[in-house]
Amino acid sequence: MNKTRWIALSIAIGLLAVSIGFRFMSSLFSTDLEALFEMPKQPYEETVIEEGTGKKIAVVELDGVIQDTSTSSMLNSGGYNHDRFLKKLEDVGEDRSVAGVILRVNTPGGGVVESDEIHDKIVEIKEEHNKPVYVSMGNTAASGGYYVSAPADKIIAHPATLTGSIGVIMQSYNFTELADQLGVDMNTIKSGEFKDIMSTTRKMTDEERDILQTMIDDMYADFVQVIVDGRDMSESKVRELGDGRVYTGSQAADNGLVDGLGSLEETVAMMQEDFEWSNAKVVKYQSGLDFGWQSLLSGKVQSLFGKEDQSLMAIQELLQQSDGPRAMYLYSK
Repeated sequence: MNKTRWIALSIAIGLLAVSIGFRFMSSLFSTDLEALFEMPKQPYEETVIEEGTGKKIAVVELDGVIQDTSTSSMLNSGGYNHDRFLKKLEDVGEDRSVAGVILRVNTPGGGVVESDEIHDKIVEIKEEHNKPVYVSMGNTAASGGYYVSAPADKIIAHPATLTGSIGVIMQSYNFTELADQLGVDMNTIKSGEFKDIMSTTRKMTDEERDILQTMIDDMYADFVQVIVDGRDMSESKVRELGDGRVYTGSQAADNGLVDGLGSLEETVAMMQEDFEWSNAKVVKYQSGLDFGWQSLLSGKVQSLFGKEDQSLMAIQELLQQSDGPRAMYLYSK
């Protein structure tokens, strides 16, 4: 081969290598490393936050948006993990050494299904394992955060906690006018009239809006019933309070949405006093996957990239997780 052909072949090989490299890196950063390296039945670590020789009280933290995300990359190994949290509740319920559970709630809510799954686990701890469950609210315990709190034996909020936001929301974007300005035309082939309901490329019809509103109303009725059952409150009172607004902890106490005001430490003291558990041992349950090698690896990987690269990858991951509009028990600004 002459020199020109050698140069062309070298360029082709180089482009192929770059393409393979990009594909490898993309696959690496979208791999569910947690599932790849997760050890079955990973033990839970107990962090003692109050020494004692009496009954054991377990504190379980619910922190972050309640959603079952499908992706866990090396650039986002932290945050709320739904499966792991449900397993933690299950283990705490089955742990015979635990006498009582305090759920520390700091979340604006999240998915309807995920919130209901947590709610059911809390009811299971109370009814099947016969253990009292108290809730200590942090900065925010709104919408789905209140949904999961409702079945607790006692709810304690900080005076400045944001709670309430009782209701359901479903949102989508409409890019019709922007697409018209840019000359973008969307071609849709569908099997039925409502297959593309909530499409971002056309206006919603009145009939579609009615269909979705009926769904939201049904989910809202479920939310109302959870509070009626958990708080022993009349349906009319719940619907009066449940217009979507948020309340401070003090307002929630005045309206009967919470039982009292105080900190996590004061909630622990209340449980000890209510059940006469003097000198109780208080522990916080943490999964072995909440810390350790994965967090260290994540930090090392992030240090290899600049802030702009990390932001682009975070956006890519967010887009991968977005499955379209869905109903949420979520307080959003």
